[in-house]
Amino acid sequence: MTTLFAIPGAVLIVAASIAAVTDIWKFKVHNALTIPLLVSGLAYHGLAEGWSGLGTSVLGVLFGFAVLLIPYAMGGVGAGDVKFLAGVGAWLGMSHAINVFVIAALAGGIYGVGLMLLTSGPGEAFINLQILWLRLKAFGLYLGADQHVELEVKRPDRRRRLIPFAAMVAVGILATTLFSLELIRF
Repeated sequence: MTTLFAIPGAVLIVAASIAAVTDIWKFKVHNALTIPLLVSGLAYHGLAEGWSGLGTSVLGVLFGFAVLLIPYAMGGVGAGDVKFLAGVGAWLGMSHAINVFVIAALAGGIYGVGLMLLTSGPGEAFINLQILWLRLKAFGLYLGADQHVELEVKRPDRRRRLIPFAAMVAVGILATTLFSLELIRF
């Protein structure tokens, strides 16, 4: 497994570095990165491992896409984040994509809570968490997420309000890659 993971790990560390920089800098993950990442992951596993590898890769794409649909619909992540995680799934397959997502979600949660506490204090942070909970409960009523994200990105205080999720995915990719190559152990 270590050798099989070396090429996908290397590709994803490069892609994650690019995505993290553009996401932190511009709050955008470009299609010029996500689409080739997704297609090349499918092609690599199809050629290297045949139909079973392609099937594993397709399941990874479906997981990466599906797991961020609700956060996207709620305005919590942009379309680039969704496509990026689908591309990650294409390279890693579903089991490793789950690991990346869990680590990214934890990193994003820690980042978000820290950001709320630093910028607004505990009282307002609690109110923001209540608002998030209400949005989650009213998911079917809250649409137009892409427009919401675009408006938030244009705000002058966006660095105090937004979490660059592709950067959090990069943390998940790095941890998963290092663990799979047995360079770290949890």
